[in-house]
Amino acid sequence: MIKTQIKIKDLLSDLIVEIPNGKISLRDDRKKQKWVETINSFYLSKYLVSQDLFHKVTNERPSIFKGDNRPVETVSWLDCVIFCNGLSEKVGLQPYYLINNTKKDFKINKKSNGYRLPTDAEWEYACKAGLTAPRYGEIDSISWYKANSNGETHEVGIKEPNSFGLYDMLGNVWEWCSDIYDETVYGSYRIIKGGGWNDEARGCLATNRRRSHPTAYKIDDLGFRIARNLR
Repeated sequence: MIKTQIKIKDLLSDLIVEIPNGKISLRDDRKKQKWVETINSFYLSKYLVSQDLFHKVTNERPSIFKGDNRPVETVSWLDCVIFCNGLSEKVGLQPYYLINNTKKDFKINKKSNGYRLPTDAEWEYACKAGLTAPRYGEIDSISWYKANSNGETHEVGIKEPNSFGLYDMLGNVWEWCSDIYDETVYGSYRIIKGGGWNDEARGCLATNRRRSHPTAYKIDDLGFRIARNLR
């Protein structure tokens, strides 16, 4: 166990970057709403969670497209938060998610120092990295999408990063966020962001927001990256 902890901590030392304080203007075209959120500084992984890291924590390899340094995919929102708790425990941090025995009730410990999924607002703020444009660069330079992906995922960190040093924020795989989308209409559905390898260019925008079921939905163009409260 100690050796495993050391290896994972070594991986994380090169994985996490600090995102600065700021504000982000958000909009939801379906709900016809606009709002502004204040972002407190937090940590975010510069890469999508890889299949290798996912396996080191969970001993599972769920992805359709195999490769240690490709993003893990075909994971539900629940799979992601279980991973976050497992990673936290392996490196000696307090788990962020409280999950009951039926795995149908999710609560959070906001005082936790453990790993978690980013919020919708945090994700979009980090993706734009101070820009107002819906992309942080020319799409072929920053994204794996339908026109250049050859119908599959690609290793993380190959395309150009944004100015915060974050890779694959657009394209490669969509990313789960922590938030419930619209509980009144969609129940427990969670937000996904960023676009994936099978999307047209118009699907790979920082402002795009989709949603799906937290435990039942798994697909080969949906993965995640990890966040952590700054302490």
